[in-house]
Amino acid sequence: MGDFQVRTDLALEAKESYEADDVRIRGVRVKEEKDEEKEIYTTTVVIETENGARAMGKPAGTYITLEAPNMSAPDEGYHREISEELAHHLRELMKGVCPPDGSVLVVGLGNREVTPDALGPDVVNNLNITRHMIRVYGRISDELRTSGEVSAIVPGVMAQTGMETVEIIRGVVEETQPDVVIVIDALAARSTKRLNRTIQITDTGINPGSGVGNHRNAINQEELGVPVIAVGVPTVVDAATIVNDTLEELIVQMDRSDRMQQLGGTLGTLDHAEKHQMIRELISPHLNTMFVTPKDIDETVKYLSYTISEGLNIAFSGKER
Repeated sequence: MGDFQVRTDLALEAKESYEADDVRIRGVRVKEEKDEEKEIYTTTVVIETENGARAMGKPAGTYITLEAPNMSAPDEGYHREISEELAHHLRELMKGVCPPDGSVLVVGLGNREVTPDALGPDVVNNLNITRHMIRVYGRISDELRTSGEVSAIVPGVMAQTGMETVEIIRGVVEETQPDVVIVIDALAARSTKRLNRTIQITDTGINPGSGVGNHRNAINQEELGVPVIAVGVPTVVDAATIVNDTLEELIVQMDRSDRMQQLGGTLGTLDHAEKHQMIRELISPHLNTMFVTPKDIDETVKYLSYTISEGLNIAFSGKER
């Protein structure tokens, strides 16, 4: 839409945009699973070819999306089920790249001072860190005997450190030699219905800030020399997409309304293409710099950080719970 670009970090939403246009992408495989009892819906998007990667605008790899409608609600039992599901998928992605008792570096991306961006640092705060204990005391307890060596870092953002985040992480990786790096970050969504209700897990790493148009250097296996798994939750949505969705719904209602079609005049005589041209003209370019987050984001990020950290703790424990 001219200068208007829908921003999203979710591969699921990129896939849906093609489905809306009735376009199938070669080299992209999709699998959907629904657990009606737990109310957790899983979509796995596997980008297998470079053609698929170009079409989707995402690196080739596996993208697992967990959708839980009540994830932002303070329900401990429900959050526990989400944590266990997250742990299951993390273990599957870690197979072959990290043994159960291997070394894991968790990176909490984001800015502690900006609530919607504080998910990564908050997750690290709740992690069960074990590397120092194992290195000093050995595996002296049953818990440490089956656990991986977990270390963590919160590198901050470039405005705080003056360094690219990947530079800081690369230095830590070279010194500590982990088997795998897991990065946690807040994401941007295309749809308000996925705000704080969706977790994306991918084995392709991450481009910090890409969802909000603030591109930083990629954090992936090519940059760090070790496998990188990214876990993220969308906490903001582009303001322009809200306007876009509202106007598109208006167009749908106009097309359905006999009375609107009988009114004549400008709106009544526009065809579908002309109506979408009207959307392009109405959306202000200034909206591309605005992002929206729910008013209760502080409480929501607290719940979500516990949910994700618990999922990581389960995955690193070396045993099912």
